[in-house]
Amino acid sequence: MAADLVELVENLGTPRVLVVGDLMLDRYIWGNAARVSQEAPVLLLRADKREERLGGAASVAALLRALDAEVALAGGVGGDEGGARIRELLDERGIDHSAVVSDSDRPSTVKERYIGRAQARHPQQILRVDYETCDSVSGTIEAGLLASVARAVPECDAVLISDYDKGVCTPSLLAEVIRLARAAGIPVLADPTRGGDYAKYRGCTAITPNRLEASLASGIEITGTSSALIAAERLLHRYDLDAAVVTLDKDGMALADRQGRRAIYPTRPRQVYDITGAGDMVLGTLGIALASGADFPEAIRLANVSGGLEVEKIGVAPVSRAEIVEDLHQHEPRDLAPVGKVVEAGQLLRELQRHRRAGHTVAFTNGCFDVLHAGHVQYLHEARAQADVLVVAVNSDASVRGLKGPTRPVNPWPARSAVLAGLESVNFIVSFDEATPLALIEAVRPDVLVKGADYSKEQVVGATFVESYGGRVHLAPLRPGYSTTNTLRQLQAA
Repeated sequence: MAADLVELVENLGTPRVLVVGDLMLDRYIWGNAARVSQEAPVLLLRADKREERLGGAASVAALLRALDAEVALAGGVGGDEGGARIRELLDERGIDHSAVVSDSDRPSTVKERYIGRAQARHPQQILRVDYETCDSVSGTIEAGLLASVARAVPECDAVLISDYDKGVCTPSLLAEVIRLARAAGIPVLADPTRGGDYAKYRGCTAITPNRLEASLASGIEITGTSSALIAAERLLHRYDLDAAVVTLDKDGMALADRQGRRAIYPTRPRQVYDITGAGDMVLGTLGIALASGADFPEAIRLANVSGGLEVEKIGVAPVSRAEIVEDLHQHEPRDLAPVGKVVEAGQLLRELQRHRRAGHTVAFTNGCFDVLHAGHVQYLHEARAQADVLVVAVNSDASVRGLKGPTRPVNPWPARSAVLAGLESVNFIVSFDEATPLALIEAVRPDVLVKGADYSKEQVVGATFVESYGGRVHLAPLRPGYSTTNTLRQLQAA
C-alpha cells in the first residue's frame, strides 16, 4: 500500500549517513545535434550549456542531502581543478567533506557527457569521455582515510560504500570500514563494483548489485526473477551478509535475507530517459530508510519509487521527499488514506497535511446525504473536479434531527458514510455534530468551498472565511427533479 510508504517518508527524520567511496565530477555539455559534420560522418553538436554535478560516491551524498539526510563523505580527490570543483559543490550542498583527502599524485575522476537534442528537444547522451586512473590509492592515503572514517562512524546512523573501482575501496580499507560499522551497531551497505570476487564486501549488512553484477558475482545467469532470487541467496551466504538486494531495472528488486525472506518487489513501468544515477539513488534511499529504522521490505519498495523517478531525469539529478510522496499519491489514487475514507477530524487534518506537502489542492462540501440519489452523485462529481482531493462533511444523526426533525435521518451515520465511501469522487468523509460545518471549514482551510447552486454565495456557511485567505467558493449546478424530499415522497406514495 502506498500510504505506508508515505508515512515512512514523513518519518525518515534527519539521520546522519557516512558515504565512503570513489568521488567523481560529472560534467554535462548540452547542445542541439543540428546536422552531420562535413569533415566526417559524425554528429555536429552546437553546444549551448555546460553543467557540473557530483558523481560517484559524491553523487550518493548529494542524493542523500536532497532527501534531507545529514551527510559525511570519505574518499579522495586529486590536487587539481577537478578536485577543487568537487569540494566547492560539496560545500554548496552542505555535505561534510572533512574526511575527503587530496592526493597530488593522481587526477580527480571526471566524466564528461555530451547531451544532444534533436530538433531542440528529446535530449539523449551521445558520448562520454572519462579522465581518470584506477590504480589503488597509496598506503599513506589509505591510512588517512581510515583515521577519518574511524572518527566519523560513531556519529553516524548508517555507512554506505559506493565502489566504482577507481582505487579508493581497497580490500583492507573496506574490511576496517565494515568492522567499525558493525562494532557501532549501525547498518553498512555496499553498492559493489562489477567483478567476480566480492570478498571485500564480506560482513556487510547488505549489498545492492544490479542484474549483471549479481550474475558475475554469483555465477548464476539471471534470466528472470526466479534466477535472481537464487543469485541473491547465494550472495547472502557466500559473503556472510544480512541481506542481498539485486536490482533488476524494470523488474524491480529481489531480496534474500537472514530471516528467510525471499521476495521480488516489482516496480511500475517508467519512461526511462537516463539510467545514470539509478544505482546511487537506490543505495541512498535504502541507507536513509534503514538508518531511520525501516526494515528491508519497505526500504526496498521506497527505493523502487525513488529509483524510478531518477531514471525519468537526465543525468544524476536529485529526488526530493515531496516528489516521492507526489508520485505515490499520483499513481496509486485509491490509496490516499491509510485509515480509509471515513476519518475523525484529527485524522483528516493529518491526511490533508500529507496531500498539501505533495502539492494537492483540497475541496470541501457538506450535507446530510440521507438518501443518496443521482443528483448527489452528479453534485459530488462536480465538487471533486474543483480540486485534487474532496472532503465531504456529513451531519451526524443528532445534527440531522436538529435540522430535519425527529423522523430523520432515514439512514443512520454508519450507513450514510458507507454509501458515500463507495463513490470514486469522494476521498474523505468526516462527521460533525453542530448545525453548520463552520468549525471544520476553519480547521481544514479548503482551497475550494463547494455548495449547491440553490444557495447564493452570501448564504454559504464559511464563504467569507475561505475567500479571506484566497480560497474560492464554487456553486455547483443541481440535477433537476432530484432531491431527498422528493425521493421520500415518491417512496411513501409507492
